[in-house]
Amino acid sequence: MATATTGALSRPEQPSAPTGPTLEQLLEVTEHHESYFQLVWRRFRRSKISIIGGLIVITLMVLAALAEFFSPNPIDRDNLKDAFLPPNRIHLIDAEGNFSFRPFVYGIVGEMDPKTFQVTWKEDTTKKYYLSFFVQTWPYKLFGIFPTNLHLVGVEEPGRLYMLGTDKLGRDLWGKACQAGRVSLTMSVFAALISIAVGSIVGVVSGYYGGRVDNALQRFVEFVNAFPQLPLWMALASIVPKTADSFTIFVIMSCIFALLSWTTLAREVRGKVLALSQTDFILAAKEMGASDSRIIFRHLFPNTLSHVIVILTLSIPGVILAESFLSFLGIGIQEPLTSWGLLMRNAQNLQTLSQQTWILMPSAFIILAVLGFNFLGDGLRDAADPYASR
Repeated sequence: MATATTGALSRPEQPSAPTGPTLEQLLEVTEHHESYFQLVWRRFRRSKISIIGGLIVITLMVLAALAEFFSPNPIDRDNLKDAFLPPNRIHLIDAEGNFSFRPFVYGIVGEMDPKTFQVTWKEDTTKKYYLSFFVQTWPYKLFGIFPTNLHLVGVEEPGRLYMLGTDKLGRDLWGKACQAGRVSLTMSVFAALISIAVGSIVGVVSGYYGGRVDNALQRFVEFVNAFPQLPLWMALASIVPKTADSFTIFVIMSCIFALLSWTTLAREVRGKVLALSQTDFILAAKEMGASDSRIIFRHLFPNTLSHVIVILTLSIPGVILAESFLSFLGIGIQEPLTSWGLLMRNAQNLQTLSQQTWILMPSAFIILAVLGFNFLGDGLRDAADPYASR
């Protein structure tokens, strides 16, 4: 007798659905492909500290470019009766406790101690001067071209608004500090660009050609590095002719600061080029008959931009500090030019510094500039290579 089998028949396994992207998704990604600069910007804006650094740099540049607009007082006019005046305090509540929607300042009066002959300043609460915005007062030329008399803020006559106080000649330190940023920032950027140009050329040529060329250039770099920077800068700055015009002094000082600051970049670029020279795309370019200039400027140098940006952003604060130090000693920028370091020369007198501490206010611009460029450079360093691992 035949027995029936009770086991269930096995069914063939069904193929699983594809898990990869569909054709429509691939086409959508292709249509929304980001360019290199879009990738750089998207990665840069993720860093909050870099955004803050960029805003600081932009603010300082705007203040420098529009110094006369932001200054409530004539920048280059001496007013000895207002010498060493302290900064005005802006009030919304008067001495009697009354609130005012319109900000105001009090007049400042000085009293001399008959024993120490030291002048102390205090507010005259009987005289109240209200602030006004976008006022038309003293004339100037915007960007040195367009005549105008429009200013951001001012006070009613005969009041005076000194946001950072005045120096020994009665000049407004706020306006002078904004104006000084033109020389300090422009010189630092100009010197850094010269340093970048020289260092990049030496580094790329040394790393690409190698051999005797590399050996000769690297020995020259070591020779330049053997000189102490600060004493050499002081020696060269001291021999700048005092009778030279402002533009000549500016160019000479920029070249002096760029003289010894290019060697670090040359070493950085050389090391990067040595690593890239043996990669497949460089070897393929050589096999296809590409010229040396094409390989250097189309393939090698663009791939070193992240190192160049880092050194550039580090060189600018270094030049600002070096210029400020030399000008503070009196061997840097001279009148009629003005810089942040030159404004600090009043702080050499300890007696003056102990009584008029507000003359140190221009140092805040130096600190902000150094921090701003360093914060900005940190973000640009990471964003310049958007394909690196996050």
